[in-house]
Amino acid sequence: MKVLSKIIYSALFAGAALLSVGVQAQAAYPSKPITLVVPYPAGGSADILARMLGQKLGERLGQPVVVNNRGGAGTAIGAKAVAGAAADGYTLLLGTVTSQAINPAMNKVGYDPVKDFTAIAPLASIPFVLVAHPSFAATNVADLIAMAKASPGTVGYASAGSGTSNHLAVELLANAAHIKLLHVPYKGSAPALSDVIAGHVPVMFDLQATALPYVQSGKLKALAVTGRERSLLLPNIPTMREKALPDYEVSAWFGIFAPAGLPASILGRLNTEITAATQTPDMQKRLRDLGAESESGNPDAYARYVRDEAVKWATVVKRAGLVP
Repeated sequence: MKVLSKIIYSALFAGAALLSVGVQAQAAYPSKPITLVVPYPAGGSADILARMLGQKLGERLGQPVVVNNRGGAGTAIGAKAVAGAAADGYTLLLGTVTSQAINPAMNKVGYDPVKDFTAIAPLASIPFVLVAHPSFAATNVADLIAMAKASPGTVGYASAGSGTSNHLAVELLANAAHIKLLHVPYKGSAPALSDVIAGHVPVMFDLQATALPYVQSGKLKALAVTGRERSLLLPNIPTMREKALPDYEVSAWFGIFAPAGLPASILGRLNTEITAATQTPDMQKRLRDLGAESESGNPDAYARYVRDEAVKWATVVKRAGLVP
């Protein structure tokens, strides 16, 4: 009996020791630097946001957050790398509407934007602005819809290219309003916007960050913004919801993701720290300077939002007849 008691005691002690080590290891997160993958080249909005967050998050977690730019294949290279990484909280993705919704709807990307990731927290969003040349007759989106219904397929709109976010924003508008517009694709938003400013194409959706200076200078007029609510930077411009389309919402959104299966304790810690980092006054100011608006929410709500976005854009792509 004494031998048996010693064996049982030893087993219980060993089990308790292992449990203690496991709890300590979990509580110690993070114990090494974290890699934040950005599926875009350096210098763009996603890269700037990642570096802003990385600095704040590193300070809060007590470990460096290293930004790793892995652009290519329309965000698929960086996103796929994170989807295949260990779900230990040390490899994160700055995901966007493109990486988690539009690109998977358009192309064979090698990952499932919902099943292969853990949605941790929203970060920010940049609404689009429906802009027009000052000479264009429409003064709001309702006018534009009326013009398109009167002359189907004759009102032109510029985009950064087929399948890009500002192209699909118009496809969503066309589906919702039951109209047909004339697509004029360019190789990037910059040349498209230049031709709208010059009056060669009447309208386009452009990100608030780049459209704002031209609206403020009078080189373009803003017909509507695409967010849920009016923009803080363009408070006098109505939303698409106000004027014509109550369910319409489009933004270039950014959030933080990990591989699927991230432990709940790490998920909760990261959500808390990311939310706190984005709400600091200096981070709020830096986001506004970029034309972005901060977002926050719990992981479950954010996961539902991402699922809804993936379904929405897959439907838009299908209805538009777009192919890879």
